[in-house]
Amino acid sequence: MGSFFYLIHYLVMAGNTFGTLFRLTSFGESHGEAIGGIVDGCPSGIAVDMQFIKFELNRRKPKKTNFSTSRQENDVVEFLSGIFEGKTTGTPIAFLIRNNDHKSNDYDHVKEAFRPSHADFVYQQKYGLRDYRGGGRASARETVARVVAGAIAKLVLKQKQIEVTAFVSSVGKIALSEKYLNPDFNKIEENILRCPDSIVAAEMEKAIEIARDNGDTLGGTIRCICKNIPVGLGEPVFDKLHAELGKAMLGINAVKGFEYGIGFDAAKMTGSEHNDIFVMEGNKITTKTNNSGGIQGGISNGKDIFFKVAFKPVPTIMKTQNSVDKNGDNIVIKGKGRHDVCVVPRAVPIVEAMAAIVLLDYLLINNAYNFKKHLL
Repeated sequence: MGSFFYLIHYLVMAGNTFGTLFRLTSFGESHGEAIGGIVDGCPSGIAVDMQFIKFELNRRKPKKTNFSTSRQENDVVEFLSGIFEGKTTGTPIAFLIRNNDHKSNDYDHVKEAFRPSHADFVYQQKYGLRDYRGGGRASARETVARVVAGAIAKLVLKQKQIEVTAFVSSVGKIALSEKYLNPDFNKIEENILRCPDSIVAAEMEKAIEIARDNGDTLGGTIRCICKNIPVGLGEPVFDKLHAELGKAMLGINAVKGFEYGIGFDAAKMTGSEHNDIFVMEGNKITTKTNNSGGIQGGISNGKDIFFKVAFKPVPTIMKTQNSVDKNGDNIVIKGKGRHDVCVVPRAVPIVEAMAAIVLLDYLLINNAYNFKKHLL
């Protein structure tokens, strides 16, 4: 019966590069020697703040809580090229982050099994074999490369005073009110949930603990706000700015939804309710409201860009579930090893990183097109 599952030719894995001018190519597996990447297209002369990059990597690492994975990687980045005397040279920036705390034996029980809502089955079907240790390349461990590239992008964006800030807006059924479209950013890192409201954060933490005690997991949402965005980023047909942001977010592990501006709530409104009316502020044209989320016609309009990203519950749960193995035989499977109960707080810097990569990429595209008025 085993041959039943091998119906297509085995293929190579494509799709490891993101971006047009500012590009990240990542490589590596969860339990391999290292995760790494190559950043191509970074402008030269950018001072590389190693402490800032380390700070961003530390934000992605699990906190020492009773609902985060106990895997503790050092996440020390080794830059191999593209940086000289503390500044970018304009050449490809290659980097490595070595894996030190992997326990591959924790995954022996899923070597032949297809875990529900994981990539096991599709990887086996598409490639003919899979690295079952921690999910291999399908693991969220890969996102550490995105955070490095995003940190570099943030250093460039900082020169234009562009800020990218994300925070947890819901966990399970516990959610912030919509007044948090403009929160106090200083409060985000004050609690382990990365929620700017400490009272709501405490409720979220309690919900996560209940799920953990039940052997279950929770999902949630992250809101991201991008400030000081110039007018004109984005191309109006296939390369709309919001479309690229959506692609960036939907490419993050466990993401199930993306909406920008007021998103799906727009479908409940009339045109007169939704329209952002143009007004003058001093000598500047702007809009009275920002239902569009800073993007109109696929192009940034100068208002804050804001969007929301939905994450599913972590699929590895400490409950028994029915499944099948690669031979098609019925099995019973249960989670084992070190896993997050809720990954949403750790995903905040990943969302920021991917947003920063998109914004810098579009700034560089505008710079390439606009010979008279450079945006960089």
